[in-house]
Amino acid sequence: MRASAVSSRGLVALFAGVALAGAVVGCSSVVDGNARTEGAGSPTNGEQTVTFNPCTDLSADALKAAKVDPASKDTVTDPPSGPAAWRACQWVSTQGPYIVTVAASTHTQDEVLQNSTVTGFQPVTIGARSGLTYRDKNDPDQLECYVSFPSTQGMFNVILGWRYSERASITQAPPCDLAVQHAKQVEPFLPK
Repeated sequence: MRASAVSSRGLVALFAGVALAGAVVGCSSVVDGNARTEGAGSPTNGEQTVTFNPCTDLSADALKAAKVDPASKDTVTDPPSGPAAWRACQWVSTQGPYIVTVAASTHTQDEVLQNSTVTGFQPVTIGARSGLTYRDKNDPDQLECYVSFPSTQGMFNVILGWRYSERASITQAPPCDLAVQHAKQVEPFLPK
């Protein structure tokens, strides 16, 4: 199993669930005989592109503050062209046997609350932002924890994913506690 497999599996569920929730949340109308989704983005195809890219826009200082190994970067999603509602990269932590993912999205926390694939919502403050922690329903070992907090374009997610082989270590450092810690470390480097 690749080191990034734990976080990638959960991210796919989160991305798909939030995208589905966004499709359900959006309102449709007909303009000049063409269906349009209101509030969803550009007038051409209804999709927005997130402008902040954690894969390229996080500085060396940000990665150092987040206590991750910059050389371990693995791209989760970063489309080279076209609309991109998500951009996410992950790094191996220098503090333990887990992966830290930073994602930027045009989706919102309200959409996450509508996502049927996640559970266990808890409020949390990240810097001056009101955030949420939650888990993937399909993670029986509770190896992952998501922290989301708002941005002007949608939201950021900091996701912590323990390696399956190291799951016994979770009792000493629960994923949500560590995810919140990493979110607080990287938040000052993210745009509002």
